[in-house]
Amino acid sequence: MDLAEFISSLPVLIGKAVETNQWIGYGAILLAMFLENLIPPIPSELIMPLGGFYVYQGQLDFFPVVLAGLIGTVMGALPWYGIGRLVNEERLEQWLEKNGRWIGINPQELSRSRKWFNRYGVSLVFWGRLVPGIRTLISVPAGVELMPITPFLIWTTGGSLIWTLFLTITGFYLGNNYRNIEQWISPFSSIFKTILILIISIAFINLIYKTLRKLIIK
Repeated sequence: MDLAEFISSLPVLIGKAVETNQWIGYGAILLAMFLENLIPPIPSELIMPLGGFYVYQGQLDFFPVVLAGLIGTVMGALPWYGIGRLVNEERLEQWLEKNGRWIGINPQELSRSRKWFNRYGVSLVFWGRLVPGIRTLISVPAGVELMPITPFLIWTTGGSLIWTLFLTITGFYLGNNYRNIEQWISPFSSIFKTILILIISIAFINLIYKTLRKLIIK
């Protein structure tokens, strides 16, 4: 089974887990979200709305679904953080050049995420969890820059909680139409990206202001 087949079969696998036992269903969501963070092509937009759908049907409870998704997300961020701490960026980029296609990451994306981290600071660990395409990668530069584990977990958990809550609630209210999640989530994804760009712009303007102020004082 290749990656595309595995991704397309995820809803069926989670559905069978829910039918077997409620707690096995929560475990399946946790595992799926762990893999989603470990292997970026697996979309969280496929997993958490499905959990919300089962809450809508009464087969699962809301808070355990969100908690399972949150735990899986944070656990999935840790391996990339650990890789960032243990492997220097050059060696990691060389490895991605050869093998990145299997996990959906290329060296250019890694380099871009590190530039963002260096420029805009640790708050990106929080905001980056809300932006598809950056969610997983932002953990790597946090590790490369030796960000302490406690702030990393706090920022990662905060951003991930908002994302898992949003997707679960959306899946719940869409009900039987949860499969149309990408059409519904696209405007909100754009809003998140706009907010992130706004925050980055403000930080950049503030940096310029402080720099100019120091030059004037000198």
